[in-house]
Amino acid sequence: MQPEGPGREAQLEARRWLATAEEDLLGATAMLERDDVAPRLACFLAQQAAEKALKARLIGCGIAFPRIHDLLALRALLRSDMPAGLDDADLAELSAWAVEARYPGDLPDATAADARTAVAGARAILVAARGDVAGA
Repeated sequence: MQPEGPGREAQLEARRWLATAEEDLLGATAMLERDDVAPRLACFLAQQAAEKALKARLIGCGIAFPRIHDLLALRALLRSDMPAGLDDADLAELSAWAVEARYPGDLPDATAADARTAVAGARAILVAARGDVAGA
């Protein structure tokens, strides 16, 4: 659901999205501590946390967005005075986990270092989002 305009309903919906992003980040962080969980799962949840945090910011501003996983494209929809929390290269790297982590492919499996980097990136995006989403 994407309420129009930055009114009360939009702010409530933005907080719901941010809370879900926080839960995804919590799950990704917990996975870093486990040896029996594939690092790709933490990478995927970190990407999801970042995506939902960016979408929360857009909802809070009343900005419609397409159903995409591309963090660079979502960041491009933010107002120019709203930094994403990561630079373009890091956003692109984190975006890749939306697909790369879900399916076996030609790329090497994610490593523990990849997972730590993804979680740190998602955390930076959530920190930026918390400042924009009222009541977070």
